[in-house]
Amino acid sequence: MTWTIKPEPVTAPDSVATIRAYLDEIVGRYYERPATEQEIDAALVAEPDDELVPPKGAFLLARTRADGAVAGCTAVLMVAETTAEIRRVWVAPHARNGGLGGLLIRTAECAALDMGATSVRLDTRRDLVEAKRLYARHGYEEIAPFNDSPYADHWFGKPLRPVLAPLQERKPVSE
Repeated sequence: MTWTIKPEPVTAPDSVATIRAYLDEIVGRYYERPATEQEIDAALVAEPDDELVPPKGAFLLARTRADGAVAGCTAVLMVAETTAEIRRVWVAPHARNGGLGGLLIRTAECAALDMGATSVRLDTRRDLVEAKRLYARHGYEEIAPFNDSPYADHWFGKPLRPVLAPLQERKPVSE
């Protein structure tokens, strides 16, 4: 399977639907049962995506090349002058086990570099073991907690290395 990943408005219908699908999965895993619409709405209120707009943020959607179906997402937000936070890394069930998670991470890192970041950070929960493995495979190391989120159990960071061309000069990422 091959994909394209590019920035899309966080308020676009596909973006909203993807974020809700992501939250449906992680809220359900947290409660060990299917998530309710009210729980998803509450998660959106607790962690809004309003800041995921240029120049300090980006929401990235992955789509399958064959039919343009949404396959995953990630987001980047500048949280300090040279530090970006990667959020909402998610691969749709139909696109898992094909390398898209790593491609989403690398694309988010490139977007962070383009925004002026020299390092990135992220957090995750203990039950999201796949995420922890993904981050470790891509050079992330555990760091001191940087937030007081009741849903964060592990915090990771990584320095960034510059790439050859800014994101806007590169073709959409695909594999």
